[in-house]
Amino acid sequence: MAAIDKDRDAPGPGAFGDAPIFLIGFMGTGKSTVGRLLAAEIGFAFTDLDDVITRAAGHSVAQIFASEGEVGFRAREEQAVRAATAMRRTVIATGGGAACREANLAAMLAAGPVVALSATPAEVIRRTGTGPGRPLLHGKADPEGVAAALLAEREPFYARAHQRVDTVGKAPGEVTREIVARLQRLGPQAAGGAAGGAAKPTGGGA
Repeated sequence: MAAIDKDRDAPGPGAFGDAPIFLIGFMGTGKSTVGRLLAAEIGFAFTDLDDVITRAAGHSVAQIFASEGEVGFRAREEQAVRAATAMRRTVIATGGGAACREANLAAMLAAGPVVALSATPAEVIRRTGTGPGRPLLHGKADPEGVAAALLAEREPFYARAHQRVDTVGKAPGEVTREIVARLQRLGPQAAGGAAGGAAKPTGGGA
């Protein structure tokens, strides 16, 4: 993992306001890793939405899917998103499907800057594998094909983010620096509706 250069001038404490910053995107795009780096870089707290959900449930994401189905998981996820929109000075890494519910995405876009991280299906599989921890890919004969189809369904939601950063071929530190630069251009008043109309919710996994 490439380190961020701490010798250069760091952003001022008010450069990003106090609204939460949401990282959305498909599984394996680096939201949690980059989120921690971004939070440290700009002096924010960090929260992983899937960790919030699993702590509250007392079970892993895969276990929640197995016992409650996707409907149960999404209900828990929606509650977590609502709570997250009230956070201040926090970088929030969301699960891959969190932004793919209209109520969730609208709430995030209204609460603070939303940054979508992207990667190709092949790169996603390379990073995540297809083990039990990835319930949407585990046991599939063609996991890359499944990932490609699911990503195509979710793309209209991801495309509505305030900013989008491609992560393929980039170290986490490089992605973090790109996000910081983009957020600085947006300014502390970045919260608000992103371009594009409402998209229909899709199914899918974490």
